[in-house]
Amino acid sequence: MLSSVVFLGLVALIGTSRGSYPFTHMMNPHLHPRLYHGCYGDIMTMDTSGASCGLDRLTHCGTRGSEMFAEMDLRAIKPYQTMIKEVGQKHCVDPALIAAIISRESHGGAVLENGWDHHGLKFGLMQLDQKIHHPVGAWDSKEHLLQAVGLLAEKIKTIQQRFPKWSVAQHLKGGLLAYKSGIDAVGNPVDTDTDFVDDLLARAKFYKRHGF
Repeated sequence: MLSSVVFLGLVALIGTSRGSYPFTHMMNPHLHPRLYHGCYGDIMTMDTSGASCGLDRLTHCGTRGSEMFAEMDLRAIKPYQTMIKEVGQKHCVDPALIAAIISRESHGGAVLENGWDHHGLKFGLMQLDQKIHHPVGAWDSKEHLLQAVGLLAEKIKTIQQRFPKWSVAQHLKGGLLAYKSGIDAVGNPVDTDTDFVDDLLARAKFYKRHGF
């Protein structure tokens, strides 16, 4: 009986130390999707202003604009939902966040030409730059998605190591920016206040509410 109490106490302690829900909620892929969020924080608790309202985006901006774009891509991304969840669980990354990157970067693959962007420089659903990474697998394959999400997880972990005093949300945002622009683009929390990061989080919240 005592050993069970000690074990439960350790589980609660681990969950608290990660700055998010208890360990069982992070790791159990069979929980309701609103409860599973991987190892890098609960996106539903993170603040975001959504897509920035620049001169070229006067109306479709903010969180509502991000949600609108996410909804437009939902049909294209749905066929990959099971694969996204499997890859997310493999790397302990929230599937909704993966779906958001796929939406932002390739609109679910709808704008790609044989898996490439129109410049022929980036490849796959999450658009890996071939100048930096050698793509593996077909552009819409699980193998390739594993590569891309693995790289995202590595970026987040690097930010955690470089800035141990940052919050869970700041680590995740820094990792997202590093995935897009490289580690050197992240020097302080202010750097992560970008259109890319805020738009991704708003889209991710939309996909979380739609079963990812």
